[in-house]
Amino acid sequence: MFDFGFWEVALIGVITLIVVGPERLPAIARKVGVYVGKLKRFVDKVKDDVSEELEADKLKLEASKLKEHLNMEDEDSSIVDIIKDTKETLGEVKKDINKIKSDKS
Repeated sequence: MFDFGFWEVALIGVITLIVVGPERLPAIARKVGVYVGKLKRFVDKVKDDVSEELEADKLKLEASKLKEHLNMEDEDSSIVDIIKDTKETLGEVKKDINKIKSDKS
């Protein structure tokens, strides 16, 4: 998150020691540690929440794509049924025409 090197941390420590004094420094260091820990847990929770939301959006997108695909397959199957029915009807018409031709002869 922040890029602190050794010398930056050492300088902050020396300045804090001078300003606060050696007797209050351990208590302040503990409080800073507690708040840094809380901040880190908060940031991790926000990251997890964002990841979960992105995953949920991804799943919703995949579900909608799957639904569209299934609808396309349903449309294709109804087209196939229509083609089969048309072939059967044409076959019956052909039989009727052949029957009429044979009756006239």
